[in-house]
Amino acid sequence: MSRDLDPDLLRCFVAVAETRTLGRAAARIGRTQAAASMQVKKLETLIGQPLLHRGARGVTLTHHGERLLGHARTLLQQHDAALAELTGAGLTGTLRFGCPDDYAAAFLPRILRGFAGRHPQAVVDVVCAPSPRLEERLRRHELDLALVSTADGAEPALRREPLVWVGLRDDEGAAREPLRLALSDPDTLDHRAACERLDAAGVAYRVAYASAGMAGLLAVVRSGQAIAVLTQSAVPADLRILAPDTRLPALPAVGVLVRTALPRPAALVAEFVRHLHEVVSSA
Repeated sequence: MSRDLDPDLLRCFVAVAETRTLGRAAARIGRTQAAASMQVKKLETLIGQPLLHRGARGVTLTHHGERLLGHARTLLQQHDAALAELTGAGLTGTLRFGCPDDYAAAFLPRILRGFAGRHPQAVVDVVCAPSPRLEERLRRHELDLALVSTADGAEPALRREPLVWVGLRDDEGAAREPLRLALSDPDTLDHRAACERLDAAGVAYRVAYASAGMAGLLAVVRSGQAIAVLTQSAVPADLRILAPDTRLPALPAVGVLVRTALPRPAALVAEFVRHLHEVVSSA
């Protein structure tokens, strides 16, 4: 039997190790669960050691599996990068990318267009959700990487984005008593910043509308029923930024950064991270 580490076997093993179930791993690599199980067993035979503990709730790595995982990720990254460079065809595969709605509106068309031009065979699955929800999905390895917001200055960021009050043009929504707000999830930075600054200023308000998606928030603002908080780059042309005053305290900025599910991501993910740095930092 050949003692070579077949990249297909390693790719299957890494998928199993990251998803912790054969079913999800099989879906990621485009195989049946039975085929994925067979590939792992073939790799175990080749290594001569068990790599997985199989249980009712999924799989965990053995000591030998943990040791192999780091080597497998390194080998696959080098393999994919070398193949892309030598063939000139770009990287292939599928990556799962998370992005908040406001950054999707501001940056996503340029991100996807540029990456597709370099790597036309790659597939990018995009998930739009607030940053805390994306962080949760990264921890569960349901995403490979995501753009997320963090408190300004908390971590090195690609860029700073001011948070701004947004209302309908020629509307007096900001003068209502109490102030009516349309905000995202309570644990998001925009929601927390709005409430904390209004509380500190002693301004009466109520969260009249809530939506995890920007489309819902914008619909409320366009109806004239409330004002919202957005990142400055995401404010559409038909709405206006409301200048801070005695009733609308100045809002902080947030940092925009990239998080990956793994500290040593695969070649395709690492290349997408580099592309994000180029696009988002210069947009």
